[in-house]
Amino acid sequence: MATILAFAGSNSSTSINYQLVKYTASLLGQHKVQLIDMHYLPFPMYGEDHEREHGFTNSLIELRDDILKSDGLIISVNEHNSNPSAFFKNLIDWLSRLERKFLQDKKIMLMATSKGKRGAMGSLEVVKNVLPRFGAEIVVTFSLPSFTDNFEEAKGILDVELALEHRQALNLFLEQLTSK
Repeated sequence: MATILAFAGSNSSTSINYQLVKYTASLLGQHKVQLIDMHYLPFPMYGEDHEREHGFTNSLIELRDDILKSDGLIISVNEHNSNPSAFFKNLIDWLSRLERKFLQDKKIMLMATSKGKRGAMGSLEVVKNVLPRFGAEIVVTFSLPSFTDNFEEAKGILDVELALEHRQALNLFLEQLTSK
């Protein structure tokens, strides 16, 4: 049984990426899952002056500790102008200042969704290239395009091919986690 931390890279109270993460977490069966809604974890915009004057928030330290205790992470990143949101970039900035290799030896299932046909692929590619700098191993990626057409909270992923692709990605992630 693996311990998995799951969250979206969005701080929106109506985040579709959080909905995708929550759905994915519901499929994890016997594994221990900690699902975090980042809407409830506000972080100030990173700046050296702010860090020097105020240090690190308890929320940030607790999140770092939760990451360190996990075997793997499921993260779904949102997209603003083909890049990760400022919120997610800010979160990475804070975590990397607290501990440079905060994702050391962590296996990650990286996902993204958007209402558009590209499914936040720009953001997904950026984050896929950034997280290994902090020690992460990206095991698998999954993009869900056209969220409003392809997802319902009560049913999950509606498109049969996308649902199968999602399940295969999740299974690969779990195989990697449990083959330690």
